[in-house]
Amino acid sequence: MRGRKCGERLILDLSKPSIARMYDFLLGGTDNYAVDRETCEALLAMAPSTRELALVNRAFLVRSVRYLARECGVRHFLDHGSGLPTRPNVHQVAQDVDPSSQVVYIDKDPVVYAHGRGMLAEDPHTTAVLNADIRHTDHIFESPEVRRLVADGRPVAALFVSVLHCVPSSDEPWDLVRRVAERLPAGSYLVISHLASDDAELRVRITDFMADVTDDRWGEVRSTKEVARFFDGFELLEADRPDEVSSWRPDSDLAPRQRSKEWVNYGGVARISRPSAPEPG
Repeated sequence: MRGRKCGERLILDLSKPSIARMYDFLLGGTDNYAVDRETCEALLAMAPSTRELALVNRAFLVRSVRYLARECGVRHFLDHGSGLPTRPNVHQVAQDVDPSSQVVYIDKDPVVYAHGRGMLAEDPHTTAVLNADIRHTDHIFESPEVRRLVADGRPVAALFVSVLHCVPSSDEPWDLVRRVAERLPAGSYLVISHLASDDAELRVRITDFMADVTDDRWGEVRSTKEVARFFDGFELLEADRPDEVSSWRPDSDLAPRQRSKEWVNYGGVARISRPSAPEPG
């Protein structure tokens, strides 16, 4: 997303699409422009199931947050690469279980931040928005918003839902997840979904396309084996292995499905287990 602030005004450069606005379009939202829609149509020509893929992913986000809030008692959520607000938002799902639930949304897109600030009017005491690049772990955890979230030592759910494919391998996204996990209180959780395909040619085509049309180093579509590495050392919940996310605790047979699976959102939910302290000898 290209944009800059001039005083209090946000001036947009609409010469290239925004990942957040493209996702909004695929979900049926209205916070997008012609350049975003045209890019999505080109992407749909390469991978016709892309709209269903986005819907499946959003449904997974809602299910996983509801599960962690209801079944695991999580009340603190850290949403990396949150994107444009789409109802129900993470805080709405969590607060439907417990109104005291707290959420910090993180996104570097200035339009996402502006929309998020407007969303804060709902409840500024339990919801915060941080304008930051998810790769800057130190900056994020030193921010007042996140320091408050982790201060009481209660478990936190760190969400990386359809965002890690935006991080190039040269920036070590696997290390990013571990850096975050190491900073979270004991008993915390990870929610990860990632665009994946085991068709090497398709991975290259879509990765090259997205790198060409967006205004930043986009990252890459990865193989399911590469995505599974994000869960190494963590305890998967409700599954023996990562999988296409519509299979994770589906609400019913009527839940969104992809008609074809040129690529999928692959992932799961995991608990961060700390090694036990050695017994005194």
